[in-house]
This record gives sequence, structure tokens and C-alpha cells, in this order.
Amino acid sequence: MFRRITKNDWELYRHYVDTFYHTDAVNAPVPVENYRATFDEMLRSDTYVRGYIFEYEGTPCGFALLSKTFSQEAGGFSITIEEIYIDPEYRSKGLATEFFDWLKNESCAMRLRLEVEDYNKGAMRLYERMGFELLPYLQMVIDKQRQKPSDS
Repeated sequence: MFRRITKNDWELYRHYVDTFYHTDAVNAPVPVENYRATFDEMLRSDTYVRGYIFEYEGTPCGFALLSKTFSQEAGGFSITIEEIYIDPEYRSKGLATEFFDWLKNESCAMRLRLEVEDYNKGAMRLYERMGFELLPYLQMVIDKQRQKPSDS
């Protein structure tokens, strides 16, 4: 089961984001200030970002973070699964499948998108079973927080 994050979930959200960013699923941790900014934006509006807490038999066991854009290419809203994490002891219980099925069937999205590290073969297999396909191109980014003053 999963539910929307509420204002009472800050410590739980912080715990799961911190856990996620200290796994091999990501390249580097992010500052706690970023967690807080994201949490505050989730509470302010769901225009850009939405968060969910996973629960199994009433016990919190993970989270998901989604962002939304409009894609001309897809002909509508595109939802990016920014982060998804489930505690190891709660994996293979159908939580991710339930969440992805809900996203595919109940959301307004014309496209679902996610990123995965190429060495995370288990996650890649899961996502492929869910119907995700590898994109034939690389993405590029500029992160203002990581830019050196001389890069400006």
C-alpha cells in the first residue's frame, strides 16, 4: 500500500531520502536542505512534485518521489519517478508493482519516466517487467549547485 505524504511525515521522509541517498542506487548524497525544500514544495502544491510513503501491513517501509512536466513529444503530462526506495526486507511483496500499476492506470500521465544506474541490474529487470524501455540517447544536465564559479 502507499499513501500521499502529509505534513506529519517530515522525519519519516527525511529518514527514507537519507537512506536512499546512501545506497549504491545513486552517485552521491544531496544536502539535507534539498530534502526540506522538496518536502515543503510537496506540501505547498502538487504542481511539480508529489511524494508517497509505502506501507506494508501498517508499517512504513519506503517512499517514492514523483515530478511532473508537460511533454509535447508524449502529447501530455510526463511523470518522472525521481526516487523510489523500499526497505530490503519489504521488497518482493508487490509494493512497487502496485505503485507502478497505479501510475500506469490511474494517473493523468501520457509518459512515465525514470532513471536507473546501469550497474543496478535488479532494478533494471523490475522496470523492464513493468514495461519501461531503455532510451536510445543520453541526457545532459547543468546543476547550479554543482557549478564552479568559473563555469558561469
